Amino acid sequence: MTAGRRYALLLIALAALVLTLFALSLGIGQVWIDPTRLIAALGDTESAEAVVLAEIRLPRAILALCVGAILGLSGAVLQGFLRNPLAEPGLIGISATASLGAVIAIYAGLTAIHPYALPLSALMGALVAVALLQALTGRTTDILTLILAGVALSSLAGALTSLALNLSRNPFAALEIVFWMLGSLTDRSMVHVGLALPFIVVGGVLLALTARALDALSLGADVARSLGVNLGRTRTLVVLGTAIGVGGATAVSGAIGFVGLIVPHLLRPLVGHKPGRLLPASALGGAVFLLAADISVRLIMPERDLKLGVVTAIIGAPFFLWLLVSLRRRAS
Repeated sequence: MTAGRRYALLLIALAALVLTLFALSLGIGQVWIDPTRLIAALGDTESAEAVVLAEIRLPRAILALCVGAILGLSGAVLQGFLRNPLAEPGLIGISATASLGAVIAIYAGLTAIHPYALPLSALMGALVAVALLQALTGRTTDILTLILAGVALSSLAGALTSLALNLSRNPFAALEIVFWMLGSLTDRSMVHVGLALPFIVVGGVLLALTARALDALSLGADVARSLGVNLGRTRTLVVLGTAIGVGGATAVSGAIGFVGLIVPHLLRPLVGHKPGRLLPASALGGAVFLLAADISVRLIMPERDLKLGVVTAIIGAPFFLWLLVSLRRRAS
């Protein structure tokens, strides 16, 4: 079997897995409902199944699919562009600054004034991160400068978030901040989908445009330049795409880590050594990962509000340690 055929089969298998998990996500909840009954009830706005589908399960399943896809895609792009196997969206400070925007909204009481103040503030935080990254790095194409600027932004956002928790006089606001930062898709509506989806789509398109440049960059920056790759344009696409896409996702889901780190590593051996081919596979793989994690949240502790970000961290942290040990063995 040729490599191209294997790659096509992999994408088809991942797409089939996404559809299967999406259907299961519609059916699983406090009460199991056959997904076909839910879909059949779409036209009947007065049935209980239609209300459950429209108000609870469909928004949650769509967000799990889209958030997982953009996290997987951005992880693959960042690992290819930064040529760093440990890179993920949090590395350039986007997740931390988006979280800080949400924390400010909770701390200032904006969430009590308008229900969508929280996701809008998180989006603003992500956009501020882009402006700060541009200001800190200028037009340089140096990857180390970009990484250091991202680490500085993450540290600053983390410190300000800790300050907000420390100074919060309202224990309920502090508790809300902590719970939001754990990451969850519970109680999301189609309004949240409408809010996040345009940003996720735009971010995904920008990241997908880097595929050819990432293939060239795998041969080294000098070779990429000789092949006509504009590294400054590529860097802008990577930063903007990650900020817009991951910012939109974080705005409605909270901080969900490790998806962008794990998924590209699991799929890279199956797609070969071309980073561009890893992008669609990672987007589908990210969707599979987060849909499966969100389903497991509902199955493991149905009576408790187990947070999605906790589950991905429990899976991701041992994987991260294994990755570090593997890199150390390869280096020695």
